[in-house]
Amino acid sequence: MHYLHQVTKAIDYIELHLDEDVSLKDIAVHVGISQWHFARIFKALTNETLKTYIRARRLSAALNMLLNSDERIIEIAIGAGYGSQESFSRAFKKIYQMSPNEIRQVGERNWANEKIRIDEAFLKHINQHMNLKPTLYQQDKLRLVGIKTEFYSSDSDKNNIAEMLPPLWQVFLKRVAEIEHRIVGNMYGVIVQLADDYNKLEYYAAVPVAMVKNLPVGMSVVDIPSSSYAKFAHRGDYKYIDKSVDYIYSNWLLQSPYQHNYGPDIEIYGAQYQPGDAASIIEYAIPINPISTTISPIGPIIPMSGN
Repeated sequence: MHYLHQVTKAIDYIELHLDEDVSLKDIAVHVGISQWHFARIFKALTNETLKTYIRARRLSAALNMLLNSDERIIEIAIGAGYGSQESFSRAFKKIYQMSPNEIRQVGERNWANEKIRIDEAFLKHINQHMNLKPTLYQQDKLRLVGIKTEFYSSDSDKNNIAEMLPPLWQVFLKRVAEIEHRIVGNMYGVIVQLADDYNKLEYYAAVPVAMVKNLPVGMSVVDIPSSSYAKFAHRGDYKYIDKSVDYIYSNWLLQSPYQHNYGPDIEIYGAQYQPGDAASIIEYAIPINPISTTISPIGPIIPMSGN
């Protein structure tokens, strides 16, 4: 617990000096421990290096400047710690898949992989309730039938996950027996980005089926295309899954050699899911493509059956 406090104190210091040349020595002195020891603690708690975190936070701050100010790109680049607009643009595009100028042309939108600021509650969660390194696997094409709703995610000021998703599952579980040719085993939550509203998501509570026949009233078919996925384990209460998703998008994805391929995210409810049990596990998986031919340091992609 003491270490969590020291790391969050360091994060506060970094936030106040994002536009300065902050060194590991400065931060270590501020929190009162050795440079080597602090670097090891930070990496152990966050699964990233201090240098990587500061660089990503600076690029995140630069993203906000690009979207919400008229400041010249070269000035934003210098403020983010880059010696030239070219080096800034290369680093920026590696994370956001667009150049700074292209981002400005697109304008305001929900950048789901923007680097969030770490706090103590976030650190506690990722170290106690999830695995920081995913299983990479190939998901076969999967056909599901379920009930859908629309909701605003946790990064929206209209966030209504708690109001919309648990009641949806309650209704769906009462009706799941109506689905013909369902495959017994895992159940799925499917999250799809709506094309016309970047803040809003479509969610399906669903089960896999061998075929679709006599679709129950009020239910829909949703297809999961074949894709590579990165799957993380979330332990404990579902109400904290937002913190796991925050980690996936704002920590792991930003420093991985992969990018989201804009397919559906999936929640997997298998045998290890036990509602109300602190040891319960929900698996959350995102569809990925490699950014380049870089070999993943995380491990090989494992073939996995459709359900």
